[in-house]
Amino acid sequence: MKKIFIASDHAGYKLKNSIILKLKKITDLGPKSSDSVDYPDYAKKLSRKVASNKGSFGILICGSGMGMAIAANKNKNIRAALCYSKKNTKLSRLHNNANIITLGERLIDKNKAISLIKIFLSTKFEGGRHLRRVKKI
Repeated sequence: MKKIFIASDHAGYKLKNSIILKLKKITDLGPKSSDSVDYPDYAKKLSRKVASNKGSFGILICGSGMGMAIAANKNKNIRAALCYSKKNTKLSRLHNNANIITLGERLIDKNKAISLIKIFLSTKFEGGRHLRRVKKI
């Protein structure tokens, strides 16, 4: 089974906890409360875990998902995708081999988030012509 890490900022704290309760075997990297924190700190912490654990995945949550995606993509060997629909989630894995999904708690509800995470974790990278492109990132 693949290792899955999850982290959020204060704006994503409630959704993060809902996901942990629903999906179980996830390593929670924080925060431990809804007190205000800086999302880049948690994006970096999770990105380092994903990069150092081959084949692992990450879930990052903030208010919009955008800040987490931007911050995570600053890290080597990370391909974080802001996901908001079934189609863009599936394509993030098929074509871009994304290893971190970012979600916006203020933009999607718990059920949609769980659905997108399941798609993300179950979709395999197509490789082929896409591999050449991913290697250029």
